[in-house]
Amino acid sequence: MFRTIWKKCVNYETVSYLICGILTTAVDFVSYAVFRRLEMGVGVSQALSWAAAVLFAYVVNKLVVFCNYNFRPAYLAKEIGSFVAARGISGAAVWFLMIVMVAWGGDRGFIYEMFCKLLSSVINMAANYVFSKLWIFKKKPEEG
Repeated sequence: MFRTIWKKCVNYETVSYLICGILTTAVDFVSYAVFRRLEMGVGVSQALSWAAAVLFAYVVNKLVVFCNYNFRPAYLAKEIGSFVAARGISGAAVWFLMIVMVAWGGDRGFIYEMFCKLLSSVINMAANYVFSKLWIFKKKPEEG
């Protein structure tokens, strides 16, 4: 039973998603830190770092994780729209979590903010995998 679960859960797609997710999180964290160092507010910094991470995530999820090489304009428009919509939903949830956690935590400093960002990123990564797998990059029967 363990071997069956292992084979189902540990494969190219899940491992590459995890690695690309970690890299996307790094883009998010680094850009957030840069924006905060530029004395932008938490909300603005979160929104801009989210945008940078979504752009990066789309490219690596499409090409590396789900190996989707369909570049027809109509297909790309639909796919990008779905991706941004799904990431918008999860991004709004993370943005809200960040605002609430930082506000409730008071002025505990930058390390606390980054802890809040890590916690919300873990939740976000799981939600984004489900969106990507079941909705955005779902293989059509004719694609194989």
